[in-house]
Amino acid sequence: MSVIPTNAASSPAPTGASGSSPTASNDQMIASNFTTFLQLLTTQLQNQNPLDPLDTNQFTQQLVQFAQVEQQMKSNDTLASLLALEKNAQQTTALAYVGQTVVVDGSTTALGSKGATWSFNSPSVATANVVIKDATGQTAYTGTFPVNPGAQNFTWDGHGTDGKTWPAGNYTMVINATDANGQPVNVSSEVQATVDSVDLTQNPPTLSLNGANYTMDKIKRIVRPAAAPAA
Repeated sequence: MSVIPTNAASSPAPTGASGSSPTASNDQMIASNFTTFLQLLTTQLQNQNPLDPLDTNQFTQQLVQFAQVEQQMKSNDTLASLLALEKNAQQTTALAYVGQTVVVDGSTTALGSKGATWSFNSPSVATANVVIKDATGQTAYTGTFPVNPGAQNFTWDGHGTDGKTWPAGNYTMVINATDANGQPVNVSSEVQATVDSVDLTQNPPTLSLNGANYTMDKIKRIVRPAAAPAA
């Protein structure tokens, strides 16, 4: 009959002093269970039947089983510590993005005093029909432009197709492009914006750009602010 306590892996940790760490509590539980195990094993050895002594193989198996339980509990503690460190590192990295200008995949950006700028990438020469809409879906501007292969920028000054000046806010650009044969060309768009805030309650943390939330893996690059001209 095995003498390993049935609560070796599931019994709650002893109540420790205020402020004690989970690792310390687990260590106390392991020490307590190990002491109990030795007491039961010693009692069993002292009271074994001389005509039917404890089988050596069974004795070794009991020691191995307890050692495995102890090792698993310590491994769980180590894993929990590593996860906590990784979470702290993610939060620290996310906070460093606040106030930084970054580029992410997307089509919505803010119209400010200097206009609204999008970046896009075309795999080939094409003709692009550009449509810009406000947050309510109303079309503010349309235009057709030649597009070269590679990355390029498109800046809208805030004036509509009819010459109307549109208010500051978030605007979405839609690009439909075709090549010389009239075949569709897939043009991917990017937006450049400043990180307004970070939500650390999310896992992983999310960055807020123009009212939309992005995880850090969505950031493609960081843009250094242009240097002010010398006086």
